[in-house]
Amino acid sequence: MILDFENVSKSYGSVRALDGISFAVDRGEIVAVLGPNGAGKTTALEIATGLRRADAGTARLFGGSPRDVAMRLRLGVTPQESGFPDNLRVDEIVAFAGAHYPHAIETGDLLEDFGLTALRHRRTAALSGGQSRRLAVALAFAGDPELAVLDEPTTGLDVESRRRLWDAVRSAAQRRSVLFTTHYLEEAEANASRIVVIDRGRKLFDGDARRMRTRFGMRRLSYVGEPLASAADDAGVTVARANGRTVVASSDTDAYVRALVNGGTPFTDLEIAPASLEEAFLSLTEVSK
Repeated sequence: MILDFENVSKSYGSVRALDGISFAVDRGEIVAVLGPNGAGKTTALEIATGLRRADAGTARLFGGSPRDVAMRLRLGVTPQESGFPDNLRVDEIVAFAGAHYPHAIETGDLLEDFGLTALRHRRTAALSGGQSRRLAVALAFAGDPELAVLDEPTTGLDVESRRRLWDAVRSAAQRRSVLFTTHYLEEAEANASRIVVIDRGRKLFDGDARRMRTRFGMRRLSYVGEPLASAADDAGVTVARANGRTVVASSDTDAYVRALVNGGTPFTDLEIAPASLEEAFLSLTEVSK
């Protein structure tokens, strides 16, 4: 096991940032931690990387303490915010970061992996926001870590910059585990092998995106025909009429279709759309309030 949280709690005065949370990251996994603002995501990552101590419970990194230097040398981190000395060049920053690790990736190789080769001689003060963020994420992989922890790695980037950065991260993560937070749910769905959802310091879900959509999302079906009369009495079903079609939102659209067929209700042009991860996330966090 790369990282293991067992009933970890952390408070800041009267604020309970983490409340008995348990989850793990195994070798080769890319795990996304999702949650609303203030959910406890960054606190969890700070405990995982040894920057904070848990008040209760146990956090293990490579089987040891996250505050043990020997464990942290096997780790790479990109915080939410980072800054670089204005007068240093990109390649100097990468070489400096790599010098702190026993098995650092060669500077030229890392620059190539993250599309920074053309910028290697540019001073960091001259980098754009997207270029600076790409450098910050690249540094998480400078020491050839077994686990890379990325806190909101693409915040502030445009769509194309986010895509390019994730292409680089996926390539760099082929031999490693990655734990990241994000507010972009499509990033979690596209890149994570597992998703952990936390809110108010409590874990609400741990599994893959498909399972999350299935359990908590509302699927939609539409057809040409009249709605079921019985659907009006079902609290878990929303029925509307639009452009001559009946549109139904339900967590169990299969049951609705069976009722249509068994009841002999005439219909044509049936379409069923799966729930989105965003809908499942909103449903899950709303239920927890």
